[in-house]
Amino acid sequence: MNIEEKLRQIPPSPGVYLMRDAQGDIIYVGKARSLRQRVRSYFAASGDSRYHVKFLVARVADIEVMLTDTEKEALLLENTLIKQHHPRYNLSLKDDKTYFSLRLDPREQFPRFNIVRKAPRDGARYFGPYASASSARDVLRQLQRMFPLRHYPLARCMSRDRPCLYHQIGQCSAPCKGKISSADYAMLVAGATLFLEGKNRQLMTEFKRRMLEASEELRFEEAGRWRNLLRSIEVTVEKQKMITRGGDSDALGYHREGDRLELALLFIRGGVVTGSRLFDLKWELDDAEGIAAFMHQYYSDENFIPEEILLPLEIEEPEALAELLGEIKGRKITISRPVRGTKRELVELAAKNAAAALRERHDQRASIQTTLESLQQRLHLSRLPRRIECYDISTIQGRFSVGSGIVFSDGKPDKERYRRYRIREVEGQDDFAMLSEIFSRRFRQEVVDREGLPDLVVVDGGIGQLNAVRAIIDGLGLEGSFDLVSLAKSRLDSDMTGSSLQKSTERIFLPGRRNPVVLRQNSAPLLLLAAIRDEAHRFAIGYHRKLRGKGSSSSAIEEIPGIGTKRRNALLRHFGSLQRLREATLEELAAVESMSHRSAAAVYRWLHGEDRTLLPVPKE
Repeated sequence: MNIEEKLRQIPPSPGVYLMRDAQGDIIYVGKARSLRQRVRSYFAASGDSRYHVKFLVARVADIEVMLTDTEKEALLLENTLIKQHHPRYNLSLKDDKTYFSLRLDPREQFPRFNIVRKAPRDGARYFGPYASASSARDVLRQLQRMFPLRHYPLARCMSRDRPCLYHQIGQCSAPCKGKISSADYAMLVAGATLFLEGKNRQLMTEFKRRMLEASEELRFEEAGRWRNLLRSIEVTVEKQKMITRGGDSDALGYHREGDRLELALLFIRGGVVTGSRLFDLKWELDDAEGIAAFMHQYYSDENFIPEEILLPLEIEEPEALAELLGEIKGRKITISRPVRGTKRELVELAAKNAAAALRERHDQRASIQTTLESLQQRLHLSRLPRRIECYDISTIQGRFSVGSGIVFSDGKPDKERYRRYRIREVEGQDDFAMLSEIFSRRFRQEVVDREGLPDLVVVDGGIGQLNAVRAIIDGLGLEGSFDLVSLAKSRLDSDMTGSSLQKSTERIFLPGRRNPVVLRQNSAPLLLLAAIRDEAHRFAIGYHRKLRGKGSSSSAIEEIPGIGTKRRNALLRHFGSLQRLREATLEELAAVESMSHRSAAAVYRWLHGEDRTLLPVPKE
């Protein structure tokens, strides 16, 4: 059955449609109130100027529809199918950075605020988000100066003999030591919550009432505390500007250029703009369809849902989406497109932010492209180094040896492709052997088929390290598969008289060339290579420290005579912890792979602090 026949048979019912290419792969999943009208619109529009629709329609070889009873059911089914199949033309929501929120769990005894990256629906209150950890910390510090809530976990506070330093400087009310009643502490928590919600007028009215009440009852110390809180709030509120009335809302703006859709989301909390988020999306269909897909994914992913969402254009079936989000939030949600007034100005402001962000991204991409082209030219690379990988070793005298592999894609860290390697086959201090193990694991055929090859591999070191890695690469049969360079750190050189020292430039060594290439200091290509090398070193050191921190079990048996790296690793893999290792019987130790009765007895005596004469050593 061809496409025309299928289009004639599609019913005018709500549901989901799946578009497949010639190979049978799902390339797009959509939902509609009327499947017949929606699906036919794609093919009717194939002759107009919407080039992004043409790209999709030209690849459609088959269409499958799934009927639902309601539009809301179609929304849910669409979301499920998108997560299951990851179609080529559906929106893939990736935030441009990590955001932070303030978390407050009202169920705790004496609740406190702390900074978190995620905001799951776990019954706690979340405020934000904030664009960086530093901005979240600034808000938290401001909050703690006004509302002296506890700073540390309650168990830690209770274990102290006296209140902490924050109590002495007036930034903690010391509930752990009974310096404030539960009711007054709860009032501080409520005040901080109202402040973050932007309900400052209500907050100041309540605090003024409490101040006057305490003053009339001659509780002057308490009245002074409420007075100080009022002053702090008044100073802060003077710096804020009320832009709209009502509850919480989000204003969405967008800017479109080709297949790039930049979205800006402004957060209005209690009438004040408190923050924003930017999203750079690849989208080849209608703007309204992309915005609707974004909203469904974003607000279904544990993000805060406001009572009102302001949009720059009309979307299909906004009532169904509002009903679905309302069920998630537990109260009514309004989705509207304002046409005048302050709300319209907020949407236009979000659009300006989106346009500015897209221009900035274009400038960044152009700068990165120039840097990569310069790197290719100066280092005589065979290809443009869009994907650069760098590997590093971290070890202390052969102990806890690890390797790192980091990836930069188009000049930026690609952290999803970072890899850590625990050195398993090399004993002692042999960096070249460790690199050989890492490369043999990274460039196994199944790994190459799954992850692909880099354009350029950067080695930390001089000509010796480069030649050693080159031999490893050639031995793996990968000669010519990618470019290879090494970056030697700058060093201190003395002048001819030996009276002064000078820092040399960083040098880049190329295969088959003895003399290094020296790039201009602080030039973009050199800074990029140095950043890649330093990131590989940081990543390796971090993994090494993590293993050392978990290495108490290993260090406890490090010095046992006759127990080498292979047996030590086998013991740790088998038992998992020092505690379980100590609880093991002699027979259980001997049953571990590579362990003998003699070595098991040595481990047992060593771990239990027993003299060697107390346990007989069984004969092999």
